[in-house]
Amino acid sequence: QVHVTESGGGWVQPGGSLRLSCEGLRSIVGINYMAWYRQAPGKDREKVAGLTSGGTVDHLKTAVAGRFTISTDKAKGTLDLQMNNLKPEDTAVYYCYIFSYERGAEMGRFIPHEFWGQGTQVTVGS
Repeated sequence: QVHVTESGGGWVQPGGSLRLSCEGLRSIVGINYMAWYRQAPGKDREKVAGLTSGGTVDHLKTAVAGRFTISTDKAKGTLDLQMNNLKPEDTAVYYCYIFSYERGAEMGRFIPHEFWGQGTQVTVGS
Protein backbone atom coordinates (compact mmCIF):
# COMPACT_ATOMS: atom_id res chain seq x y z
CA GLN A 1 0.00 0.00 0.00
CA VAL A 2 1.48 3.31 -1.13
CA HIS A 3 0.64 6.47 0.77
CA VAL A 4 1.48 10.11 0.26
CA THR A 5 1.35 12.45 3.21
CA GLU A 6 1.45 16.23 3.46
CA SER A 7 3.19 18.26 6.09
CA GLY A 8 4.08 21.89 6.70
CA GLY A 9 0.66 23.37 7.26
CA GLY A 10 -0.29 25.45 10.23
CA TRP A 11 -1.17 28.95 11.33
CA VAL A 12 0.56 31.98 9.89
CA GLN A 13 -0.05 35.72 9.91
CA PRO A 14 -0.95 37.52 6.68
CA GLY A 15 2.19 38.15 4.67
CA GLY A 16 3.92 35.14 6.14
CA SER A 17 5.25 32.05 4.39
CA LEU A 18 4.79 28.31 4.60
CA ARG A 19 6.31 25.43 2.72
CA LEU A 20 4.19 22.35 2.21
CA SER A 21 5.74 19.01 1.43
CA CYS A 22 4.16 15.82 0.13
CA GLU A 23 6.24 12.75 0.89
CA GLY A 24 6.21 9.23 -0.47
CA LEU A 25 6.70 9.78 -4.20
CA ARG A 26 9.77 7.55 -4.32
CA SER A 27 7.47 4.60 -3.76
CA ILE A 28 5.31 5.42 -6.78
CA VAL A 29 6.19 3.93 -10.14
CA GLY A 30 5.56 5.85 -13.33
CA ILE A 31 4.49 9.25 -12.03
CA ASN A 32 2.81 11.20 -14.82
CA TYR A 33 1.34 14.24 -13.12
CA MET A 34 1.50 16.03 -9.79
CA ALA A 35 -0.59 18.80 -8.33
CA TRP A 36 -1.61 20.70 -5.24
CA TYR A 37 -5.29 21.26 -4.55
CA ARG A 38 -7.01 23.16 -1.80
CA GLN A 39 -10.49 23.36 -0.37
CA ALA A 40 -11.76 26.26 1.69
CA PRO A 41 -14.78 25.92 3.99
CA GLY A 42 -17.99 25.95 1.97
CA LYS A 43 -16.16 25.88 -1.35
CA ASP A 44 -15.29 23.27 -3.96
CA ARG A 45 -11.86 21.74 -4.11
CA GLU A 46 -9.73 23.63 -6.61
CA LYS A 47 -6.39 22.99 -8.26
CA VAL A 48 -3.76 25.45 -7.14
CA ALA A 49 -0.80 24.31 -9.22
CA GLY A 50 0.04 21.39 -11.48
CA LEU A 51 3.36 19.93 -12.55
CA THR A 52 4.03 17.37 -15.28
CA SER A 53 6.57 14.61 -14.88
CA GLY A 54 8.78 16.54 -17.31
CA GLY A 55 8.91 19.50 -14.97
CA THR A 56 6.47 21.79 -16.77
CA VAL A 57 4.02 23.83 -14.72
CA ASP A 58 0.78 23.36 -16.62
CA HIS A 59 -1.48 25.12 -14.15
CA LEU A 60 -1.08 27.95 -11.68
CA LYS A 61 -4.12 29.61 -10.20
CA THR A 62 -4.12 33.29 -11.05
CA ALA A 63 -4.77 34.30 -7.45
CA VAL A 64 -1.53 32.67 -6.31
CA ALA A 65 0.69 33.49 -9.28
CA GLY A 66 3.87 35.19 -8.15
CA ARG A 67 3.37 33.98 -4.59
CA PHE A 68 3.28 30.18 -4.82
CA THR A 69 5.84 27.88 -6.40
CA ILE A 70 5.32 24.20 -7.09
CA SER A 71 8.32 21.92 -7.39
CA THR A 72 9.40 18.33 -6.95
CA ASP A 73 12.54 16.85 -5.46
CA LYS A 74 13.00 13.53 -7.21
CA ALA A 75 15.85 12.43 -4.98
CA LYS A 76 13.83 12.98 -1.82
CA GLY A 77 10.59 11.89 -3.40
CA THR A 78 8.64 14.99 -2.45
CA LEU A 79 6.22 17.38 -4.07
CA ASP A 80 6.53 20.81 -2.54
CA LEU A 81 4.58 24.04 -2.50
CA GLN A 82 6.34 27.19 -1.38
CA MET A 83 3.76 29.76 -0.33
CA ASN A 84 4.82 33.36 0.21
CA ASN A 85 2.90 36.50 1.10
CA LEU A 86 -0.01 34.46 2.35
CA LYS A 87 -3.44 36.04 2.49
CA PRO A 88 -6.52 35.18 4.56
CA GLU A 89 -8.22 33.88 1.41
CA ASP A 90 -5.51 31.23 1.15
CA THR A 91 -6.94 29.56 4.24
CA ALA A 92 -7.89 26.02 3.24
CA VAL A 93 -7.02 22.38 3.53
CA TYR A 94 -4.27 21.65 1.03
CA TYR A 95 -4.04 18.27 -0.69
CA CYS A 96 -1.29 16.53 -2.60
CA TYR A 97 -2.34 14.69 -5.77
CA ILE A 98 -0.31 12.21 -7.80
CA PHE A 99 -1.31 10.43 -11.00
CA SER A 100 0.73 7.51 -12.29
CA TYR A 101 0.80 4.66 -14.76
CA GLU A 102 2.14 1.43 -13.31
CA ARG A 103 3.43 -1.14 -15.78
CA GLY A 104 1.43 -4.31 -15.45
CA ALA A 105 2.64 -7.87 -15.68
CA GLU A 106 1.35 -8.16 -19.25
CA MET A 107 3.44 -6.56 -21.98
CA GLY A 108 2.25 -3.10 -22.94
CA ARG A 109 -0.29 -2.93 -20.13
CA PHE A 110 -0.38 0.00 -17.74
CA ILE A 111 -2.46 0.46 -14.64
CA PRO A 112 -3.56 4.01 -13.77
CA HIS A 113 -3.35 5.10 -10.16
CA GLU A 114 -4.39 8.20 -8.26
CA PHE A 115 -2.99 9.14 -4.89
CA TRP A 116 -4.37 11.74 -2.53
CA GLY A 117 -2.80 12.91 0.67
CA GLN A 118 -4.85 13.30 3.82
CA GLY A 119 -4.66 17.09 3.62
CA THR A 120 -2.91 19.67 5.73
CA GLN A 121 -4.61 22.71 7.20
CA VAL A 122 -3.32 26.16 6.32
CA THR A 123 -4.80 29.01 8.31
CA VAL A 124 -3.88 32.60 7.52
CA GLY A 125 -5.07 35.15 10.03
CA SER A 126 -4.09 37.68 12.65
